[in-house]
Amino acid sequence: MATKVAIIGRGNVGSALQRGLQRVGCEVRIAGKQPGAVREEGAWSEVIFLAVPFGAIDDTLKELGDAVKGKVLVDVTNALTPDYQLALGCTTSGAEELQKKASGAKVVKAFNTIFAVHMDKGKVKGETLTLFVAGDDAAAKERVLKLGRDIGFDALDAGPLTNARWLETLGYFNIQLGFTQKLGTETGFRYVR
Repeated sequence: MATKVAIIGRGNVGSALQRGLQRVGCEVRIAGKQPGAVREEGAWSEVIFLAVPFGAIDDTLKELGDAVKGKVLVDVTNALTPDYQLALGCTTSGAEELQKKASGAKVVKAFNTIFAVHMDKGKVKGETLTLFVAGDDAAAKERVLKLGRDIGFDALDAGPLTNARWLETLGYFNIQLGFTQKLGTETGFRYVR
């Protein structure tokens, strides 16, 4: 039976995830800012991807309500301010704060170190990218690792949710390299092991 996935956010990230997950046989519904759609799709799904700007998380969680209880909640966001600075230090992460707010959800941090243009295939210039996946619930994390492998990533268990602190700083570094250093988005990380 196909995994039921709700993607909250219709931007570049949400659209790329939709393409990749549909390609591998997931049943995907996507919601943007339509009233009621976020909660409806969240309630329907088994796995929810948050592909919204970091500043929109609280409103999105409010709209999702108890639809997150018992669900795998994949935090794709990077904890950045509107002027592209880290919103949190290194003593917590956006994903850890999300877990505190999303009562009953199983938060997993993943996909935030990948540029949207590669999220649907897991490759750049013929090279397989590493998908780092951090979370405290082993079954939830394994589910996201499998989805990542199915899409085409070299999916790697990155440990507990506290390691989201480093995934968020790595995501920020990737953005800095791509845009501030003008290396572009045809880049990505590969962990060789």
